[in-house]
Amino acid sequence: MERLGIISTGLMMADSDLLKKSTARAMKNEFGKADVFITDKTALILRHGNSPQNYILPHLINHRANIKALKDIGVTEIVGVNSTGSLKKRLRPGMIIVPDDFITLTATPTIHHKSAVHIVPSLNEEVRHRIIRAALDNKIKVVRKGTYWQTQGPRLETKVEIKMMARFADVVGMTMANEAVIAQELEIPYASVCSLDNFANGLLEKPLGIEEIREGTRKNAALMKKILQSYLKLFL
Repeated sequence: MERLGIISTGLMMADSDLLKKSTARAMKNEFGKADVFITDKTALILRHGNSPQNYILPHLINHRANIKALKDIGVTEIVGVNSTGSLKKRLRPGMIIVPDDFITLTATPTIHHKSAVHIVPSLNEEVRHRIIRAALDNKIKVVRKGTYWQTQGPRLETKVEIKMMARFADVVGMTMANEAVIAQELEIPYASVCSLDNFANGLLEKPLGIEEIREGTRKNAALMKKILQSYLKLFL
């Protein structure tokens, strides 16, 4: 049975039927363990775990185990739901962006260790266009292209780092590039829909705090759930 894979956060998926009406399955593969929340048509992974008390920091997420679990369960494409900080003042918190490329200058995980395998990293255009259509079907304005800059985390970026990143990218986050690379290595089409939850550190005079980021994520959650529900209709 084909399923749509979704990778998101517990905060974004709180009160979602994709979570509430799912069955949790603990899975194990050659890369580790993963908890997958399954319905007839979807398989959801909460990248930071499903318990606030055991929050998985960005640099400790086992992307290989997570995405291999989705492949093993029959997922044929993946939508990543990512929280980001804006690197441009014209891209305001509350907006939605569907990146068409990414930058990361730190090592990304890989499933390959015994042979030289070279891929050209990319985001799947068909999945991207379905995300955009799902947003438009809900009359949600969406930025149709942009560059995602991935940092390693878990710390936030300095003001000077943000100033440099803003020359080359539009949003900053800590997870999407890793997911995109592993999904491509496992031959699963992947693209991301990103909520802009805050301005990145240094864009405004007010210092950025973690609660501001969380509050932005909560505010954007309803939009992201609508996009996923419409995407699922297109997928089916």
